[in-house]
Amino acid sequence: MNIDEIRFDRESGLIPVVVQDAVTREVLTLAYANREALEKTMRTRLSHFYSRSRKRLWMKGEESGNIQHVQEILVDCDGDAVIYLVNPEGPACHTGERTCFFRRLTSSPDL
Repeated sequence: MNIDEIRFDRESGLIPVVVQDAVTREVLTLAYANREALEKTMRTRLSHFYSRSRKRLWMKGEESGNIQHVQEILVDCDGDAVIYLVNPEGPACHTGERTCFFRRLTSSPDL
């Protein structure tokens, strides 16, 4: 599949990006990318995203130094979401946790 086949959201121009550790397959974060961020990721092999709050492109680790080396990009069956398989240098979460998914939802005793 090539980038022209990606189905970016018509209104926002974004797609969700699941970031996973390339070795362990642990989910590290969920972010969003526009076409420019995806192209830059493909070109540099470093994780780039689009910040919905700051309204700008950003590279993971540009401030923290915790960069992510992209090994592969997978596209879902509908072409409207991607996975970056990465080798991370440091934690993925801004809190310092390895993954952004470290909190458990505890309101239901059945989970």
